[in-house]
Amino acid sequence: MTNSPAITPEIVAEHGFSPQEYERLLHAMEREPNLLELGIFSVMWSEHCSYKSSRVHLKKLPTTAPWVICGPGENAGVIDIGLGANGVKLAAIFKMESHNHPSYIEPYQGAATGVGGILRDVFTMGARPVANLNALRFGRPDHPKTRHLIAGVVAGIGGYGNCVGVPTVGGEVNFDAAYDGNILVNAMTVGIAEQDKIFYSAASGVGNSIVYVGSKTGRDGIHGATMASADFSEDSEEKRPTVQVGDPFTEKLLIEACLELMASDAIVAIQDMGAAGLTSSSVEMASKGGVGIRLDMNAVPCREKGMTPYEMMLSESQERMLMVLKPGREGFAEGIFRKWELDFAVIGEVTDTGHMVLDWNGEVVADIPLGPLADEAPLYERPWVATPKPAPLTDVPESTDIVADLLKLMASPAIASRRWIWEQYDSQVGGDTVQTGGDAAIVRIHGTKRGLAMTTDCTPRYCYADPVEGGKQAVAEAYRNLCAVGATPLAVTNCLNFGNPQRPEIMGQIVGCLEGMSEACIALDMPIVSGNVSLYNETKNEDGTGSAILPTPAIGAVGVIEDVGNAVTIGFKAEGETIVLIGHSDSHCGQSLWLREIHGRSDGPPPKVDLAAEKRAGECVRDLIATGAVSAVHDCSDGGAAVAMAEMALAGGMGMATTVVAQIPNPAAILFGEDQARYIVATRDPARVCAAANAAQLFAVEIGTTGGDALTFDLVDRGGPQTVSLADLRAAHEGFLLKLMGADGALA
Repeated sequence: MTNSPAITPEIVAEHGFSPQEYERLLHAMEREPNLLELGIFSVMWSEHCSYKSSRVHLKKLPTTAPWVICGPGENAGVIDIGLGANGVKLAAIFKMESHNHPSYIEPYQGAATGVGGILRDVFTMGARPVANLNALRFGRPDHPKTRHLIAGVVAGIGGYGNCVGVPTVGGEVNFDAAYDGNILVNAMTVGIAEQDKIFYSAASGVGNSIVYVGSKTGRDGIHGATMASADFSEDSEEKRPTVQVGDPFTEKLLIEACLELMASDAIVAIQDMGAAGLTSSSVEMASKGGVGIRLDMNAVPCREKGMTPYEMMLSESQERMLMVLKPGREGFAEGIFRKWELDFAVIGEVTDTGHMVLDWNGEVVADIPLGPLADEAPLYERPWVATPKPAPLTDVPESTDIVADLLKLMASPAIASRRWIWEQYDSQVGGDTVQTGGDAAIVRIHGTKRGLAMTTDCTPRYCYADPVEGGKQAVAEAYRNLCAVGATPLAVTNCLNFGNPQRPEIMGQIVGCLEGMSEACIALDMPIVSGNVSLYNETKNEDGTGSAILPTPAIGAVGVIEDVGNAVTIGFKAEGETIVLIGHSDSHCGQSLWLREIHGRSDGPPPKVDLAAEKRAGECVRDLIATGAVSAVHDCSDGGAAVAMAEMALAGGMGMATTVVAQIPNPAAILFGEDQARYIVATRDPARVCAAANAAQLFAVEIGTTGGDALTFDLVDRGGPQTVSLADLRAAHEGFLLKLMGADGALA
């Protein structure tokens, strides 16, 4: 390559290579690379693209089932969801990805382009996106940056999703000091496609045209994948140019143009330009197809003058796609994209060389064997140490002021209402949203009475205390959330957020969480069909040590409900119904929010996850919902049964009364303990509900009655009834975010 600078050890280090990796590169190339080739290797061998620290462990996850059409390895996972309107066989296509580092540096664009990227992963496979979800983690509410980060991230998610016309229907938000210097922004998209019109990324057909469509290439996002594969330091603000800039209106045009072309027979393969942009999309298409690729860099549409091949190949400009077309279909395809006012350019062709060859100004400026770039990228079995098991919690505190504890919990950042956030999102665009909030969102399969249910979940404090149990619990709670609305859980996507894998204790968290997730997915018949790994989520301290986030293996789960008219929500519906607790309670307070928020302690083990009980409970609850035996359902999770009942009361605008019998030694522990595999239901026929639970080998007990405008907890011989009005409970619940973000709730 003319005028390419000499490759010095400093330039090699700036591109993220260890000395051993650079030696591996030299062996693969059988010569020294030029700067362009070095840049291409740097992004393809980055943690973000190669999964070099996690691939060996990801292979242990269950990924198949009779209903799985396509598991990990493509842009998104694909599952069979049965028949749509007119008897057409349909598939759900979905995935979750991270945009953590960009969102910390530039919150609005980082979050917005995270949404844009995950949308492209789904519609590139032929699906029309029908729903977005997100999972957000921020630092301490009183941290100087937290308010700014929340405002920017929420505005970015809402601005992109609302404009592109895809409803944002669910998600979760956590706060913890561990995220002070490294927030997490995980985005999930679910789409629906006809099973005979699913598109894949493997290029084929020597001589077939390689086509670039969408927006022009700029200098934004260069080295974004490399940045996402390193810890943060004090110069993170200087990395602002590595954050992409999104345009949701162009994305909407791109969705429609791609789906129109997909209705024809013109496409051989298609891939979005995500992390590492034109580099990763072209390398992945060629390597999956076992072919070579030749690109003319002079033909790449650029929006800035004087761009070099290095900048073009590493740019992560948004709203761009790469396609392989059938011979002679170029003109037809161009007509569609020009109609939608999008760029269209033939920039290369498929070859049989097994190499990526780049031409510029009549000169070959890069010639790289594809094997070492993709399938033969570095793979490490990093040293790891298991997280020590926490000591048993033998001194559970006692509390008899249940109402005071409940009010404090409901007002805490962990449980307080997220209304201020979700009101920024359009959850109804498209007209098929059936329900949002509660345990899981439901979106109607257009033209039918069937629906897709979806949720995101993870409890990082459990994963930190015991990664194996925490990994199990993340999957189990997602399973419960789907069952609680009446849906049959089918499959999982994930976003695995961890610190530096070169630290054995962090690698131990990764291995442990994956072990627990795998066990849960197998037991609950929920294979993992897609996902993302985000490592190096930590901030460098002045002494060179790292402050890592909590291990956060976020789970996104999807299921099907046969009749959306049978779905239930969490809100109490009618006066005088009986409240039944399904599932065994053992007053487990280790790692509970009650222990942390009320008593200032974060000790003990997290609750054990009995996966067999989870499955029996889920099946029982789904049957009760399908037969109309229950009017409201909510799973027990953060804050235990008391918080679950409080949330049901607030959602329904109706009070309740419960009695804690004298035989229970610690009322607070039974009410706020976080035992798993439990549901609260409201019913007119408690005998039927209890009988069904008992038949499933589940404990069930009547614990209260709905009605009134207050919540009453009767401790019988330990002070009698304690009452809090719904109005006071709602004020406590709604106050946190409004106060944090400004009294008027405006974005600022």
